[in-house]
Formats: sequence, structure tokens, C-alpha cells
Amino acid sequence: MAANKISDRIYSVGVQNPDLRVFDIVMATKYGTSYNSYIVKGEEVALIEASHADFEGVYEENIRQVVDPAKIKYVILNHTEPDHSGALKDILRLCPEATVLASAVALNYLKNIVNEPFNSRPVKDGEVLDLGGVTLNFTTAPLLHWPDSIFTYCPEEKTLFSCDVFGSHYSSDKTFDKDIADVDGYKEAFKGYYDAIFGPFKPFVVAGMAKIAKYPFETVCPSHGPVLTKEGLLPYVLDSYRAWSKPVRNAVKTVPVFYCSAYGCTAKLAAAIVDGVKEVIPDANCEAYDLIKNDMAVMREKLNSSDAFAVGSPTLNADAVPPVWDLLAGIDAINIRKRPVAVFGSFGWSGEAVPNLVSRLTSLKTAVVGEGFKVCFVPTDADLEAAKEYGKQLAASIK
Repeated sequence: MAANKISDRIYSVGVQNPDLRVFDIVMATKYGTSYNSYIVKGEEVALIEASHADFEGVYEENIRQVVDPAKIKYVILNHTEPDHSGALKDILRLCPEATVLASAVALNYLKNIVNEPFNSRPVKDGEVLDLGGVTLNFTTAPLLHWPDSIFTYCPEEKTLFSCDVFGSHYSSDKTFDKDIADVDGYKEAFKGYYDAIFGPFKPFVVAGMAKIAKYPFETVCPSHGPVLTKEGLLPYVLDSYRAWSKPVRNAVKTVPVFYCSAYGCTAKLAAAIVDGVKEVIPDANCEAYDLIKNDMAVMREKLNSSDAFAVGSPTLNADAVPPVWDLLAGIDAINIRKRPVAVFGSFGWSGEAVPNLVSRLTSLKTAVVGEGFKVCFVPTDADLEAAKEYGKQLAASIK
């Protein structure tokens, strides 16, 4: 993809990766992605973001279409993951006198990405960089979605360089949102990106949007996806972020009970735990869900939006069964802390499933009730009564 003009002073020089189908191991990218980078030209030249190392040759060519790399005085990193900084080492060889500007936290990370000395300076919240005829304002945006993140704003062009915020894994040969033909596809990619990247950080999204409200931006240049404009999809993007990031409280206490059961024994414990929860909180939204019979994405959503939850597994090969681990692989590790959790299961030989799950959930800082609850093979009436009591303990721990 060639360089493209955004405005009189701003150019897009990033690269497209339309064939990518998995990003960062876990994110499906049905529409590929882009590694966006931008040049801002005043009397001095700044490069914002440094693209992915795998595309360094195309990236360099795009830069050269706009400016001799040797004339770049500043390289600004809004964030330091390698999709933003991978080509930095090679680019700095083309402009060895350039100074890298980033948050102090980011510069610590970059030392371990570049692995050789480079000129750098941390920028502070509210700092202004004068390029001569055009300026750049820096705003810290911690945990959007890393501790190192910043926004960069160009007031002369009313353009916000938003880092990953407002981005999408959507590759297109069109630079601007208003030129995209498959708007539905873009919106699908945009929502999936928000859910995966910013869903766990909603309070920080709200705080970040409040900080940039002072900027009258009309164009947004994100690090992934098309450039957003007020005539195009920017109003939709902003409204969506506001709506999706609002704090949500369940109308009634929601306590899903997840389980797998080889011979129905763990299922019986799940039912008893449900009874216990409902005895303490009669109007609780509390149901038992067999993970084998339900969509895993739906189950993960129920877990992450719960007030408390329970998870049960029989023991197989000295561990919990794979579907249970699959459920926990989708846990919102940021917002799950201190959430009450019950762990249970029936076992035959040894019973490692429950302690292994307790260990994992404790490491995630959840509030596991006791040491978990387990029985050998078929639960007796006394066992089921004890499981019911365990459910009551879970319900009583919900604030």
C-alpha cells in the first residue's frame, strides 16, 4: 500500500496485512488488519508509530514516498507492543539522529525491543511539541490498553492519533472510513476489537474519553483500521464506545454455575449449589450450565458479567477437564478480581480437578469460597446437603 495524504501536514505510511487471520495468538481477524503509521510535517518531521517488523521493506518505501527518512527528527510511540514498534530498530538506522518520544513506561519497554542504544526522551501529560508551523500535544492514557499508552493530538489539523483506541482489525485498500464498501464488515471487526482489547478496561476507556474531550478533533488516526472522519464513521465510533463502556449492574444478582459431568455426579452437585444460592437470594439469576451443551463464547460472557460464579469439573488425568479450562481461558482477568467463586467436583481416583482450579482462580485474585468442595464418585444425600450449604456460602459472600 502506498503512502496516502490525510491532510496538508499529515500522511499515512503504514502497511496492510489483509491475509492475517489470527492476531496476537488469540484474536480472530476475519478481515485482516493494518499496522498504521503517520508522518506529520512541519519545519521538522515526526513519525508516529513504527509498524510491524515483518513489513519493514514496504514500510520504508512508504516513508520514502513522503520524506527522506534521514529528515525525521522525532519518532513518537503511542504504545510499545511490537505491532507498533517492531520496525523501530530498522527505521532508527535510517534516521540515527532522531529522538524517540514516548511515555516513561514505554521507553523502559522499548529498551527491551530495540536492544541497542537510541536517543529518547519521555513526554509528560499535557506536553506540547512544536515542529515549526504545526504542534503535537501529548495526553497520557494509562491502561488503554497498556500502562504505557498515550494519545497524540495535532490542533492545527484537528486530528487525534488515538493509538489502539477506536481501532479495528480491518484491512482495506481505502484509507478513509467514508470510502469503505463493506460497512457491516467493518462494524463487525470494530466491535470484536473493542470486546477483545478494551472490554476489560471500560473504566479506563471512560476516563480516556473524558481526557480527550478537550480536543475538538474531526479526524482520528488509529493504529489499526481506517482513518475515521466526522463525515464518515467517527460519530458511530464515539457513540459506540460511550455506550459499550457504561458501567452495567445486573438488575438481580447473577450467579451462573458452570460444570462438566462424565456420569452425572458433578451435575448433581451443580444443582445442589444452585438450590443453595437461591435459598439465600431467592430472586437470583442462578442456573446450571453444562459446558458440553452450551456455546463457549456465551458461557464466557455469562462468567465475565456475573456477580459471582461457580465452576465444577470431574477429575481426568489428574486435572480438570479441557472445557473447564477453555471457559477460564476467556476470563476477564482485570475485572474478575475479588469476585466470589465456588469450585466443586466429583472424582474417582484422586480428585486434583478442584485444587487445580482453586489454585488458578486464586492466582487471578478471585475470592474462592473455602478450599472448594469435592466428593468421591456418587454424592450421598449428605453430600448434596453439604453442596447446598456451599452454594449458600457463595451467595452470602456476594456484596
